[in-house]
Amino acid sequence: MSQNILLNTFETPYTTSPFSKIKDSHFLPAFKQGIKDAKAEIDAIINNSDSPTFENTIEALDFSGEQLDRISSIFFNLNSAETNDTIQKIAQEVSPLLSEFSNDITLNEDLFERVKSVYKSKNELDLTTEQQTLLDKKYKSFSRNGANLPEDKKETLREIDKKLSQLKLKFGENILAETNKFEMLITDESDLSGLPDGAKEAAKQLAESKQKEGWLFTLDYPSYIPFVTYADKRELRKELSLAAGSKGFKNDALDNQKIVLDIVKLRHERANLLGYKTHAHFVLEERMAETPEKVQSFLNELLEKAKPAAEREFKNLNEFAGELDGLDQLQKWDGAYYAEKLKQKLFSLDDELLKPYFKLENVIDGAFIVANKLFDLNFKEIHDIDKYHEDVLTYKVTDSKGNLVSIFYADFFPRAGKRNGAWMTSFKPQYIKDGYNSRPHVSIVCNFTKPTKSKPSLLTFNEVTTLFHEFGHALHGMLANTTYPSLSGTSVYWDFVELPSQVMENWCYEKEALELFATHYETGKLIPMDLVEKIKESATFHEGMQTLRQLSFGLLDMSWHGVASPKTISSVKEHESEAFKNTTLYPEVEENCMSTAFAHIFQGGYSSGYYSYKWAEVLDADAFEYFKEEGIFSKEVANKFKDHVLSQGGTENPMTLYKRFRGQEPKPEALLKRAGLIKK
Repeated sequence: MSQNILLNTFETPYTTSPFSKIKDSHFLPAFKQGIKDAKAEIDAIINNSDSPTFENTIEALDFSGEQLDRISSIFFNLNSAETNDTIQKIAQEVSPLLSEFSNDITLNEDLFERVKSVYKSKNELDLTTEQQTLLDKKYKSFSRNGANLPEDKKETLREIDKKLSQLKLKFGENILAETNKFEMLITDESDLSGLPDGAKEAAKQLAESKQKEGWLFTLDYPSYIPFVTYADKRELRKELSLAAGSKGFKNDALDNQKIVLDIVKLRHERANLLGYKTHAHFVLEERMAETPEKVQSFLNELLEKAKPAAEREFKNLNEFAGELDGLDQLQKWDGAYYAEKLKQKLFSLDDELLKPYFKLENVIDGAFIVANKLFDLNFKEIHDIDKYHEDVLTYKVTDSKGNLVSIFYADFFPRAGKRNGAWMTSFKPQYIKDGYNSRPHVSIVCNFTKPTKSKPSLLTFNEVTTLFHEFGHALHGMLANTTYPSLSGTSVYWDFVELPSQVMENWCYEKEALELFATHYETGKLIPMDLVEKIKESATFHEGMQTLRQLSFGLLDMSWHGVASPKTISSVKEHESEAFKNTTLYPEVEENCMSTAFAHIFQGGYSSGYYSYKWAEVLDADAFEYFKEEGIFSKEVANKFKDHVLSQGGTENPMTLYKRFRGQEPKPEALLKRAGLIKK
């Protein structure tokens, strides 16, 4: 048994990660040994004297490197949710090693020959649909990543991949450092005018925790969002807004401009090397959308529908701000503030009015009840497994017969070592090996308002939908039921992965679902139904502007990754302004730059894929329409969704799976109707 716990089989309940026993010093040696062991497994496949078969080559390849994958999952999840200087340093050292190892596999000629041999004989093999998909995927992972290149170009590819892995990490580290660095300390209570009591109390508590007098505001969402939404002091909203909008764009040590240009150029060079016109052409070949042209056409079609509505909404908002406070021109730091006031006027609906009905614990229970009614899942909080931070909640998930479905981790509050935003991830995938169905360990990570001395964590309605969104991803991971780990759970086409998450948000708007969990945290009274009606009525409030915003991000992504010659781009800001020209409503802010903090595409996996949020909205609106036709808790529809979508992972083409669930291809009309962009 190794002294390094990461190199042993975890003797823990449900083989969960032994976080409390893992030291930072374990990671680098564990990675090095893990890579060495995984290489030995690859060598065993190559040196097998038997002729290549599906079992001894393709299947063996998919199950190889299991220990290394586990170490990577633990490490990179911690680097996102509970990082420190040591972990970030190790990440910079380890990423090139992993990139090199990945290239060692895809650029190995002997291994590719075996894979190719099985691939060529696929028509003679009696393979299941899942096995056919795995074979296609494995073959493509070689052919799409340089296996057919001459030796000198393989070396170039290795260099590019190594550089990219480090640049992406550095991009994220800079954003986290920028977020942690900024503080706005307010000492005059009159400057807090307009802010809800909960936001003031949280800011007071934060200041106290840092031995400061007054109220402290940061760029963490639970601090930032209430301030720009409610604070009457325009200058202070501006200060906070500019700090958020200029992350990575200050020409200092944390500047991301050169990193953005380097990433874009390297991705383009890589795509060209592999025979693709652009990075977007490379990425989209393995997506439902298939080509950059289709994505552009999809985004422009929605833009055509949304832009007139967005311009109308913006004009009304501008006039409203003028009537209310004599403003001549709305600026970016005014948008959330006046939109909230207009929403209150139109619907008598205030987020602060809703928050008491959305105590975090109740919303979690609500998500669990919805999952139980739909998919027969039971969630029980357990305390016998390790956590990486005391805030993390841990659950055992079982089916109606008491069988283990998944281990579930939930991490809800911001802290210094955690990046902003919300995401789902896993510490261990699901797969079936030697007749045993090994169940997944799934996690969701969010940044919600922490409890204060006088109040529990109360969520805004937007945070409620965020929790349901990430929980939808989690269900996709939990209900996975495939043989091969690389096809399991959320291992699907990127423009399909948002369907399970976005469809779950719909239950937040339904009376039948809200009645299950939306009770006042003090009185226990159910949310008044007139408020539920107002939530539904206001669901399409500023939908044109929201749609335009999402489309602008998708168009910016495509402008970076679908251009034929990124080498000619010298200014990040100028390029971005050009990409935004058809979607801009607010006046330009010189200090702001979106790209230098656009972690989805420069740090995460959404490059050439940001459009997929809108793409999946078409699927989710169409899917939920089916639920509404049969009843939102229809067992028949839920079972179809579980059997044909949630459990199937990436075993088949997503459109095939969707049609099996729905009986037809999705219709965009459902989305446009729901958004109020066309008449119902």
